[in-house]
Amino acid sequence: MIRSLAVIAAMSCVLFTPAESRAQFACSRADLQAAVDSYLAAQGKGTPSSMRFATGVKYTENMQDAAIDKSILRSPLKIDFHRSLLDAEACETFTEVIVTDASHPYLLGVRLKLAAGRIAELETLVTDKDDWLFNADNYLKYSRGENWGVIPAASRDTRATLIAAANAYEDIFFDNNVKVPWGTPCNRLEGGNVRTGKGAAEDTCNSGVPSGMPITERRFVVDPDIGAVVVLSRFSVNRLPDSHLFRLENGKIRFVHTLTVCTIPGCGFQRK
Repeated sequence: MIRSLAVIAAMSCVLFTPAESRAQFACSRADLQAAVDSYLAAQGKGTPSSMRFATGVKYTENMQDAAIDKSILRSPLKIDFHRSLLDAEACETFTEVIVTDASHPYLLGVRLKLAAGRIAELETLVTDKDDWLFNADNYLKYSRGENWGVIPAASRDTRATLIAAANAYEDIFFDNNVKVPWGTPCNRLEGGNVRTGKGAAEDTCNSGVPSGMPITERRFVVDPDIGAVVVLSRFSVNRLPDSHLFRLENGKIRFVHTLTVCTIPGCGFQRK
């Protein structure tokens, strides 16, 4: 009898716990897309207060703690193109945002993390004219011409495969002997001003890769539905904030997008 009462009590706790509290244990793609949509609307109007934030929401800009009311979110931006990863397992999203407004173009990388149905973390990488190989017009031209569509369920790479490929790519910047699952064709877009491919069947991303440059503090947002993974990390050169976004097909890298924040002039890299 005592055991039965305990079971009933436990079930009651679950049944009568608010749905929002239970939601912290799982996120649906619909939940994540709704959060992304709220971010895009808020960024477009410069009204972060319209977003559904958790109490004590953490905001970082270029990998430094910052105040939301003094952030890029307070600047209304006309967004020309965006692409999002929805990571239901981690309850996170990553959105690539392209703004070509001649008065101040931007390329943004935006990560959201949900908890109990609200945005608990918001992270923005903000790049503009002083950052690595920045060219928003070219980034828009190439990005919207690429196919990042949904991959049939039977052909999707696993989360582990996507992360392993991203790690291999990051590792080759330190050791050029690392085996990276290059696909063909493969196009690498860096800041918009450099693209390795020319639209040919033999295009490759395996060119102009430096060595002896560790990439550290890696964090991942993964979306197997579209074969995509992004790595948020730092270059060893003055700990530069960076994102590398990948699209894989059949275990092979097909597209790479890079945003790097230059905390020193030219990022300390040799220009291409």
